[in-house]
Amino acid sequence: MLASPRAHSGHQANPLDGVGAGPLDDEADRSAGRGKRAEGAITALYEAHAVGLIRLAIVMLGNRQAAEDVVQDAFCSLHRRWGQLAQVDRALYYVRSSVLNGCRSELRARLRNARRTTPAPPVSAASAEDLALIGEEHREVLAALRRLPDRQREALVLRYFLDLPEPEIARSMGITEGTVKSTTSRALTALARLLGESR
Repeated sequence: MLASPRAHSGHQANPLDGVGAGPLDDEADRSAGRGKRAEGAITALYEAHAVGLIRLAIVMLGNRQAAEDVVQDAFCSLHRRWGQLAQVDRALYYVRSSVLNGCRSELRARLRNARRTTPAPPVSAASAEDLALIGEEHREVLAALRRLPDRQREALVLRYFLDLPEPEIARSMGITEGTVKSTTSRALTALARLLGESR
């Protein structure tokens, strides 16, 4: 058996010499660089928009913990799918749509559970954090907003709570701009009626 030249000099040969120095290693380095850029971009997006998205989800769900879970799931999903995004600059639209879909799923799950179980006890009082976040003057509006159909509630929240223009609302909800306009109009009429009933 032939020994390496280093073995004769009393130096042990490194079994990994030459491993990782080829094109696969270069691709791994590039992939790691892309991963770090993706994490940096997702972190920046989270820092800039997480609070607003949590507020959006609180308005939709009425529960801070569920809202935070939905937003966290949306960002985890974005991280998993970052390499599949056709346009990275549209990541906020992806996350916002994911939050809305998560809210819809949560509301459907609540409805299914309510149908399966015996009558639920009254909803517990809102936490101090919830109260501070949404403020006293908005409770009546939020209560009426939660009584609207999901799509109408989503359109109003995106338009008046997040102050998004109609094209962005259409992309977030997956509908046309015309549908956004008609849904918003019907929602405002229904909201005014609900608020009038409560007074």
